Amino acid sequence: MCGIAGIFHPGTPKPVDPNRIQAMIAALAHRGPDGDGIWTAPGVGLGHRRLSIIDLEGSPQPMSDGDLTISYNGEIYNFAELRADLIAAGARFRTAGDTEVLLHGWRAWGPSMLDRLNGMFAFAIHDAGARALFLARDRLGVKPLHYVELADGSVAFASELKGLLANPLVRRAPDLSAVEDYMALGYVPDDACLVAGVKKLAAGHFLLIERGRNMPAPRRWWDVDFSNRATGSTRALGEELVERMRAGVRSRMVADVPLGAFLSGGVDSSAVVALMAEASPRAVRTCTIGFDEAGHDERGHATTIARRFATDHAERVVDPDDFALIDTLVAAFDEPFADGSALATYQVCALARERVTVALSGDGADEALAGYRRYRFQAAEERVRGLLPAHLRTQIFGALGRYYPKADWAPRPFRAKSTLLALAAGGGEAYARSVGVTTPEVRARLFSNAAQAALGGYRAEERYVATMAAAPARDAIDRAQYADLKHWLPGDILTKVDRTSMAVGLEAREPLLDHRLVEFCATLPVGMRLRHGEGKWLMKKAMEPYLPKEILYRPKMGFVTPISAWFRGALAGEASALGSSRMLAETGWFDMAAITALAEAHRGGRVEHGRTLWQLMMLERSLKRVFG
Repeated sequence: MCGIAGIFHPGTPKPVDPNRIQAMIAALAHRGPDGDGIWTAPGVGLGHRRLSIIDLEGSPQPMSDGDLTISYNGEIYNFAELRADLIAAGARFRTAGDTEVLLHGWRAWGPSMLDRLNGMFAFAIHDAGARALFLARDRLGVKPLHYVELADGSVAFASELKGLLANPLVRRAPDLSAVEDYMALGYVPDDACLVAGVKKLAAGHFLLIERGRNMPAPRRWWDVDFSNRATGSTRALGEELVERMRAGVRSRMVADVPLGAFLSGGVDSSAVVALMAEASPRAVRTCTIGFDEAGHDERGHATTIARRFATDHAERVVDPDDFALIDTLVAAFDEPFADGSALATYQVCALARERVTVALSGDGADEALAGYRRYRFQAAEERVRGLLPAHLRTQIFGALGRYYPKADWAPRPFRAKSTLLALAAGGGEAYARSVGVTTPEVRARLFSNAAQAALGGYRAEERYVATMAAAPARDAIDRAQYADLKHWLPGDILTKVDRTSMAVGLEAREPLLDHRLVEFCATLPVGMRLRHGEGKWLMKKAMEPYLPKEILYRPKMGFVTPISAWFRGALAGEASALGSSRMLAETGWFDMAAITALAEAHRGGRVEHGRTLWQLMMLERSLKRVFG
């Protein structure tokens, strides 16, 4: 895994200062502690930080071959097969890694090379003959890539925002619409950025910038299609699912450095470890973290799997009240990021890095196979919506939802306000609310009149509404999964894993996001993804010969950070201070009295605003870091 950065002049090929490239990759040193490199030519400069995984002594970057030069972050899991094809076609290789495969692949196939790649990647290829820079990102957005057009006419790019901000020509001005996105979703999505003018190359897209031509729009080179349905028996489709999972795992076990796996004891990580143990001649190295709270501690389940597959297992009990890591996370993410599980993810990455350099995770199965509880709710709500015309739903459920009290303190059956509002809305709007953090109603109270006027009616939820309306899908669950693969997965889950793993110099690989597996899962009948309220139904059924039922069918737990309790206890002072924050006040975006009232209501225990307070605190600290 690596960090990349560069500058390209699409107009006049002005000289690129190597010191500027050096500053950009120095900001990314954590992504590549094993070495760095800089290459410049008229009108272009590329930089690289390396974490050595394959061909440890060879494959330095940036790498040149004739008129082609590349800076690359990622892993191409099928590079050996592509290498063989290219050699058969006459290519001659000097190294043993995957980087050179991309150079010869570009020469042989151009942009269509991307269709042949199985991997996670973000890379830049400078083609001197074509006078062009080619930027590309993997299908699902495992690896990040930011870029910006600068005042001198150049285009700068970097793996992380901090790499761009090391360039003095990047103008540091905040984008209010990105703040709206963040307050709604808990993260700044892939089609937005906190710094105005900076863009993220979307997952499954490429950008071909040619000298002498206008800056083009990125082009999508991959998409997932939920509109087709596979046929076959449960047994046959289950066998095919396991075989595709097996292929994803085995392809990601190729490394010239110590390799292991995260093991939570949940279905996904347990399935990955089971298939790793099947393929490995040695004990698989696994690690887990636990908490001294029985309701949130998964160590017992992880130990069950570790013993079953005789793994070389390590565990560590961590303090769920370890809010000392907050500033570490702020530094790692650059943009505000409010997924509280990032704290635990950082801790498990740090533990893994003590023993391995590469760790396989179970991320992606929930999105690909409808594992989240919210899919079940979405399906049930859509059935109710189908019983009444839209205008009657709005009148009946809308009125009930407006007047029903917000009772976060009450037992779940009495907390109906969110459900009533969801039934009043359309499917896309309702699903956007279900994945969100701070509702439109609360945001309306928090944002100042000036901010609301500046937003001009822009709402973060519209992104989900539009994506679900245009989804290649047949069913409500199809549309919800498609939207999550486009927004939640790259914006939250993969950003979290990339930044926390790279912060400690660990490469994380996601075998359950092998694109062939994801494409297959999208064709499964909905009833094989979600049946009788059980998400990932076919996966669980197919893994019964491998995993005990108490692992397969236990309730989903996940990493838990006691954010709400913090703001009623150790961080109560932080919550109160938000209402007098100079940084938040100076933006002019917020009604500071409303923030104070929100914090006081939460501390009183009758209303739940812990996640919103966490958002505001992380926003305040990110603003200080990025804008000073």
